[in-house]
Amino acid sequence: MSEKSEWLDDQLRVALSQVISAVEPTLAGRLESEPDSYLDLISLTYRSSEEIAELLQSAVTSARLAGLSWERIGQRLGMTRQAAQQRFGRVLESADTHLFGEKRRLFPVTAFDEMEALAEAGRSGWHSVGYGMYFHNLVRADEQWEHLRVAAFGANRRALELEGWQRIGAMWFPWAYYARPTGKPIETDEVAAPPND
Repeated sequence: MSEKSEWLDDQLRVALSQVISAVEPTLAGRLESEPDSYLDLISLTYRSSEEIAELLQSAVTSARLAGLSWERIGQRLGMTRQAAQQRFGRVLESADTHLFGEKRRLFPVTAFDEMEALAEAGRSGWHSVGYGMYFHNLVRADEQWEHLRVAAFGANRRALELEGWQRIGAMWFPWAYYARPTGKPIETDEVAAPPND
């Protein structure tokens, strides 16, 4: 292991410990005197590992959508191309399957103009069901939709879902995207189709 790798591992370990400590500030003190607090540590660490596994899946999905090969992804993960594809490919393939009506691709869009383009499309009944570098895959509904982009690490997913937001695909670092129907009828009788790629 190189010095840089060791340094990165140390930095990650410290950062993850700080996150766990921030989530449960009393834990460190309780570990000194309450044996059962180790069960809380196990629970928090397990939940953290589940979240990290989801982040890894999102990172791989983002890499594939950005055009990187399974060969390169596998090399970075220390596994073969086939192993990487078997472990991470099924979610990516299933994310492209939508049993909706008419489909379009909003392309090209960037971080600077995509939210305005999604707002316009949403007023005409289109909403995002998937995205990648410079595009959003849209489907049409019979009501208006609104879209939200939040920082992937700052979003409280559960709170957003309680407000009716539906997460769109996997996170695209550094963003997570959400959409929800508004209950309002589309603005025009003739739905304007967003640009196709």
